[in-house]
Amino acid sequence: MSVPLLDINRQHQPIIDALKSVLDRALKTSRFIKGPELEALEKEFAEYCGTDHAVGCASGTDALILALMALDVSPGDYVITTPFTFFASAGAIVRAGGIPLFVDILPDTFNMDPELLGGWLQKNCAVTNRGVVHTGSGRRVAAVMPVHLFGQLSDMDRIMAVCDEWEIPVVEDACQSVGARWGGGKAGSFGAAGCFSFFPSKNLGALGDAGMVTTHSEETALRVRSLREHGGAGYIHREVGFNSRMDALQAGFLRVKLACLDQWHRGRQKNAAYYDKALSKLAKVTTPCIVEKAVSVYNQYTIRAENRDSLLKFLRNKEIGCAVYYPLPLHLQECFSCLGYSRGDFPVSEEACENVISIPVFGELTKEELKEVSGAIQEFYSKED
Repeated sequence: MSVPLLDINRQHQPIIDALKSVLDRALKTSRFIKGPELEALEKEFAEYCGTDHAVGCASGTDALILALMALDVSPGDYVITTPFTFFASAGAIVRAGGIPLFVDILPDTFNMDPELLGGWLQKNCAVTNRGVVHTGSGRRVAAVMPVHLFGQLSDMDRIMAVCDEWEIPVVEDACQSVGARWGGGKAGSFGAAGCFSFFPSKNLGALGDAGMVTTHSEETALRVRSLREHGGAGYIHREVGFNSRMDALQAGFLRVKLACLDQWHRGRQKNAAYYDKALSKLAKVTTPCIVEKAVSVYNQYTIRAENRDSLLKFLRNKEIGCAVYYPLPLHLQECFSCLGYSRGDFPVSEEACENVISIPVFGELTKEELKEVSGAIQEFYSKED
């Protein structure tokens, strides 16, 4: 039995009429960019995340850039993030004018290690009249960007404590974690800004590209709104922004799907629990670690697996969807060679790149498909033994 890594069509079929009605409304009103549909989505999404404001934009990458710009990341400023993440996390820092600085991840959750973050700041930085400054280079540390990877939030208690002590704003890369919780708060509600992607493969996916910035600050929200429209209003511009508007169609589609999101999350969580049990006795597999304060939405179900590359080939030969997120950490990417990092600088991230593999977890998987996937992994390791 072939099993896809993701089948968006299964999610769309029960809501197809509601999605079509969005197109009908747009054709009748000819409101294709922003407008009431986006205003409604922004209100509903802010309420969902528990923030005071939400601002729609054209993509998750743009959300990261807009948030950093709105918080005054200036050319040459450092922004601290992790090297085990999708390229956009660091790419957005560069596009906003900053320089990525990396700290390693925790080996169990794959998220930023708060102790390493605090230790790095203590060792390398001082507070001056310009803010937090790296004592070696004289560059300002303008923000910290934890990435909530695979649907689980970073340790926001410890990260916020470190950043509050140093008075460094936090920009949450929540592109993979819409609806995930840490204690009583949801992704995007802890830092100065939260950034979301609605790429079609996300848990909350548009029928194209779209993104969102959340914040409790009215000033930050107003700045993001200005920056997404060339840095001004009408024909008056205070600064140079760019064109990052969300169109009304995507906003309408997302409103339909937002109403279903928690139900879809429960499907993913149920499937993850099935895998947890089915794979628990395999000594060469480590299932996802979800810490006590976290509620994961399983954007991916990612395991550590011995002999990962052979397992990947074995599953693909059986037509079982699987993928490696991510095969090369950011500090070893060719485009970031100018940062001066070398292999061995972030050993936890490097090891993760060598042994992680993600398997199907979307909520519409059948019991038979779950058995097929877990059975194939069990078969692979039984042959190895």
